[in-house]
Amino acid sequence: MEEFIYFFSFQDPNVLMVVTGIVLLSISTAMVGTFTFLDKKALVGDAISHAVLPGVCLAFMLSGSKNPYWIVSGAFVTGALSTYAITWVSNYTKLKEDTVIASVLSIFFGVGIVMMTQLQQTGNASLSGLDHFIFGNAISIVGQDLWVYGFLALAIIIVILLFYKEFQLMVFNRSFAESIGLPVKRLEFLFNSLMVLAVVTGIQAIGVVLMAALLITPAAAAKFWTNRLSIMLLIAVIFSVISGIVGAYISFVLPHMPTGPWVVIVLSLIAFLSFFFSTKKGILTKWIAKRNYQRKIHRDHILKALFAANEKGKEGLATPDVHANFPGKSFRTQSAINKLEKNNYITESQSVISLTQQGLKEAGRIVRLHRLWELYMTEYMNIAPDHVHDSAEKLEHIITPELEKQLDKNLNFPQEDPHQSIIPRDQDKS
Repeated sequence: MEEFIYFFSFQDPNVLMVVTGIVLLSISTAMVGTFTFLDKKALVGDAISHAVLPGVCLAFMLSGSKNPYWIVSGAFVTGALSTYAITWVSNYTKLKEDTVIASVLSIFFGVGIVMMTQLQQTGNASLSGLDHFIFGNAISIVGQDLWVYGFLALAIIIVILLFYKEFQLMVFNRSFAESIGLPVKRLEFLFNSLMVLAVVTGIQAIGVVLMAALLITPAAAAKFWTNRLSIMLLIAVIFSVISGIVGAYISFVLPHMPTGPWVVIVLSLIAFLSFFFSTKKGILTKWIAKRNYQRKIHRDHILKALFAANEKGKEGLATPDVHANFPGKSFRTQSAINKLEKNNYITESQSVISLTQQGLKEAGRIVRLHRLWELYMTEYMNIAPDHVHDSAEKLEHIITPELEKQLDKNLNFPQEDPHQSIIPRDQDKS
């Protein structure tokens, strides 16, 4: 607990420096990653993150130290070279893009591993900590690193904000962007450069192997919560910052623990929770909505059965007869009956279920929609009357009051359906 308070009180300038760096890195990466994800270039981002390793090693060889200026320059050169290689080979050969990306990723990363192994075998003391660029170590960030990586992250954020509308058009409607005269190819070049820079800024804190996760996962998780780009950007940034700070904190508490894997673990947990529990697209949310919809349909069918009995002059239906209409669904039927009774749509007395005034009105509405749809499909879609029942069964449950009103108006407020059954009217509206 003491370490937690010490870390998050930011009383230590080194901790403050690390957190500042990881926050700037997380924001810039999430912003670039959101457009990368939406532009379906996640694999390109993965290839770039692996391709910067030879550049890092080359910078070591030339400078003999871990100077961040050399590291950034070397990583940017090989990262940009990999992007160019992917584009060129994809455009001028018959190879599919995913094949090209996988090949470029493997080649660059393989060369990087060979170079790193050779460097580590030289025994040069200044090369200690070189392996931190594989899995990252945010705590190893020093003042000079923060200035370089922080400046780059800030520059990426500013450029994304300045070209927000242009990148939005490029991602969502490239043809329209070209038709209004936007220089799409130059924008694409600018965006690819930002993507390489975003990867470069994270190689020391997160590592080249896992940088792709920080680039793509926040955006993928955010997509479960919203379809609006501005909100998606904000959510992705929040997810990215949380995972970055948690990863840095664990590296602070456990000095030999790399940052990158913990960032990925936290991001994976966030993505998992979003996948299952997001309010719009979560698996659990969809399952609950589907279950509620099926239960509503079942209740509607019970009301329709009672309305049919009412049309035949019966007061109601015996409870066993209601259950008999839905064979094999006794539990669901009894649950629906309880729910309808609780909502004052039906009453049950001496094992006979009958509609209340409120239930009669609701049942009449459902039957009216069913018969209006049957008439619409018969008159406007030229479907035979004996083929419209099943489709009307599905449509009667999802129509809105506005659509119902328009449908009734288009049919000129009919009195009978194609089977000469009376279309019930809401007496309150007449």
